[in-house]
Amino acid sequence: MDDVFVAQLMSSTTYAVSPDTLVEEAAQLILSNGIGSVLVTDEDNHLQGILTTTDFVRIVAESHPKAQTPVSRYMTTDVVTTSAQTPVAEAADVMLEHGFHHLPVVDEVEGVIGMITTTDLTAYVSDVRSPSP
Repeated sequence: MDDVFVAQLMSSTTYAVSPDTLVEEAAQLILSNGIGSVLVTDEDNHLQGILTTTDFVRIVAESHPKAQTPVSRYMTTDVVTTSAQTPVAEAADVMLEHGFHHLPVVDEVEGVIGMITTTDLTAYVSDVRSPSP
């Protein structure tokens, strides 16, 4: 797996909102697209944070959000990222170490360029390994 890189498995289709996007809008984006997170980016596509379905559980359980609440209030800002040139095994190790299901893929110039998820890793492993006899 050391010769397989994140770029080969990541999804380049990402869903992003701005820090001022309302929580309700971000939730609708997650629900309508069947995804587990939205990236929070600035106008130059640079990562500002991430908001996951786990964050929404926390929002409802602890905060009882009111209407008109921006995602910046709840998003994780110390986001761990990876690059497209990172070996898949290394990205998987990072995800396991932190208990993450989503790892944004960023480029210094272009900003956010993709996302690799545990689903991507599972699909890759299921294609690579042959079934046991």
